[in-house]
Amino acid sequence: MPKKLLILLGVIILAVSLYFGWLKFHDVFTEIPLINTSNSENEETVTPELKDEAPAGFDKTKYALDKSASPWWVVNKTRPLPAGYVPADLAVPDVRLRLADSEEQMKFSKSATADLIAMFKAAEADDVQLVFGSGYRSEALQRQFYNSYVAQDGKAAADRYSARPGTSEHQTGLAFDATSVSQNCHLEICYANLPEGMWLAANAHEYGFILRYPDGKESITGYQYEPWHLRWVGTELATEMNNSSAKTLEEFFGLPVAPDYL
Repeated sequence: MPKKLLILLGVIILAVSLYFGWLKFHDVFTEIPLINTSNSENEETVTPELKDEAPAGFDKTKYALDKSASPWWVVNKTRPLPAGYVPADLAVPDVRLRLADSEEQMKFSKSATADLIAMFKAAEADDVQLVFGSGYRSEALQRQFYNSYVAQDGKAAADRYSARPGTSEHQTGLAFDATSVSQNCHLEICYANLPEGMWLAANAHEYGFILRYPDGKESITGYQYEPWHLRWVGTELATEMNNSSAKTLEEFFGLPVAPDYL
């Protein structure tokens, strides 16, 4: 074979070998994972742990259930007030009143007044005119009311809708009866269907108030459904109860039911 042909053949073989060698080197190189230069050799990648963001349990012992100064004071047929009790901080709230401000029933505890005023203003902003129908009642005034109801309807019937003197939430200064400007359904169950009653049922908890005597709970509270009777317990407890299946103070705090007097 001529010398020139041999040289050409050698060049071709060398070129082919170099080409396939380059391809092999390229494939190996591209399969090497990239190195994370942001970490040192001894630094490990740590997966952050998920934090437990569940809210802490509600503290049912924050306030006393049997102290007059407590917003969570539970008064019912089996938990009477001290004889002759009178709240030390009574005042007439700056809201729409049903009676003259000189009337005893137009007083309310100052500790709850700020939330009361805020609630009335919020209702007004929603075109709902709430009226403060009856707040504080002394033991003597409650006796007058109760005796008149007994004379009118009998003791058994009166005990379903009126507290005996010394056991009324009104005497704490922390409860009030709401009504309307027209006084339609005043102290009647149909109040629940009025704009005022519906607004309170949906929004009262945001201002620290609960419907103290809910529908269907007479065997627990001892009183028939009263959609007008609001009790101040503070926004913390009112909101917790609104989100709970326990709609009465007795249920929520695990207290004995109070369908009747001892």
